[in-house]
Amino acid sequence: MSRDYDVVVIGGGHNGLTAATFLARKGRGVLLVEARPQLGGLAAGEEFYDGFSSIGILHDTQILRSWAVEDLGLEQTIEWRQSSLSSFCPQAAGQGPGLLLGKGSTSDEIAQHSATDSQSFEDYSSFLERLEGWIRPLVDQPPPDLFDPKSRDFLKIGRSALSLRRLGRETLMEVLRILPMCTADWLGEWFSSELVRTALAAPALYETGLGPWAPGTNANLVLSSCLSGPGIVGGPAALVQALEKAARSAGVEILTSSAVVRIDFSTGKASGVTLADGTSISSTAIAASCDPKRLFLDLVPAERISLKLRTRMRNYRARGATAKVHLALDGLPDLDCRPGSPYPDSLRVGTTLDFLERASDALKYRRFSAQPALDVRIPTLESPHLAPEGQHVFSILVHCAPFGLEGGWSETRAAELYEATVDSLSAYVPTLRDRIVGSQVLTPADLAERYGLPEGHLLHGEHALDQLVVRPTPEAARYRTPLEGLFLCGSGSHPGGGITCAPGHLGAAAVLTSG
Repeated sequence: MSRDYDVVVIGGGHNGLTAATFLARKGRGVLLVEARPQLGGLAAGEEFYDGFSSIGILHDTQILRSWAVEDLGLEQTIEWRQSSLSSFCPQAAGQGPGLLLGKGSTSDEIAQHSATDSQSFEDYSSFLERLEGWIRPLVDQPPPDLFDPKSRDFLKIGRSALSLRRLGRETLMEVLRILPMCTADWLGEWFSSELVRTALAAPALYETGLGPWAPGTNANLVLSSCLSGPGIVGGPAALVQALEKAARSAGVEILTSSAVVRIDFSTGKASGVTLADGTSISSTAIAASCDPKRLFLDLVPAERISLKLRTRMRNYRARGATAKVHLALDGLPDLDCRPGSPYPDSLRVGTTLDFLERASDALKYRRFSAQPALDVRIPTLESPHLAPEGQHVFSILVHCAPFGLEGGWSETRAAELYEATVDSLSAYVPTLRDRIVGSQVLTPADLAERYGLPEGHLLHGEHALDQLVVRPTPEAARYRTPLEGLFLCGSGSHPGGGITCAPGHLGAAAVLTSG
């Protein structure tokens, strides 16, 4: 292996692979360095119990950007779903039939709870569809440079404002009104059914640590609704496999089990990296897809960071609030409210807004919720090879569990979290415990250690209004950092976390335009 490259990419998650592949396809000599023995990061599929495998810690590809997939030449190696996954919000037996979202039946499902809400859902969906044409271009390009008066970005801002204005004065005023709102209030203006409001609110709150009455959560709801698509068959693990194949085909050299411990500045600019084993690797530029707090506070020498940037990064909020539980099941347990019905692709546990609010309340006191909100994916319905024949995997994101748990995380506290998770799900799936043959629990502390996340946040930073408009800091909001030769290309940069490929692609483009 040579020791001199055009670009070293730090981190082999999906964004790092995206950036490395894009740069290599543009003729750059690229080395990708990954600390773990396996590529993929939070999107990697791994065996968690004998014969049972996951599809990634983050298990959703519904905000994966099609333009990035096409530009990377992945069309032949991944398969887009024909429709979005179904998501079921169960109710306890005797309380109602639950609510199934997706698969073209949402309006009919809502009608079982409220006829007026069914019509309102059509109007609600139409409003979001109008916004989609404005929002997608806004988040799928670099944020504007507001400090350079000669920048052409002012033209982009003008075009974006004009695009929004063309939606009509009423829509313009509505957008300005709703983005700072809380999800509970806005959904309450549309729907009377508590279950409908809760089902629609839940995805906007996942990984945020916030409840439905927190100001600004409505921006997440609008963004996630407008950016959501069908996703790909096989989920994040399938994407990682396609990206690795594309990266190697493009000529990317890959080092795994090779942790970067320092970024070198021997020439006055970012000029390479030093690995944990002492190996020094030279390069013209560094593209970092790792957590930005780790990058600036751990990997860059302290004397290279200005006091202002260091203070901003210390104040950058990345407090982990999500745990992961995998369950290996010997079969599918019946849903209490719909026994014998076809199983949905995913479950959202939490039937009321108060339930979601109480789950987030626990974080304020550095506790995890005794009744956590759960985002449950059943990947074996689509990919049966993940488990032995006839058996299944439940992939569960557990909200809300704090990284900074009072007293710290231990095997005992992890076991308590597991019991709370299974109890919460068993309220709707009573025979669940009888089906469990194996499990894995990853607390926020486990996730932090395993994936190099300083505070365990799965999105490399909270998705709040201030941290979405300028991400992660004003100095580094456009991928190029104040340190010459050092660029961002991970979830801690625009447009944020989740399985999208967008930060990796846009960050790599910034490297190319820098010379």
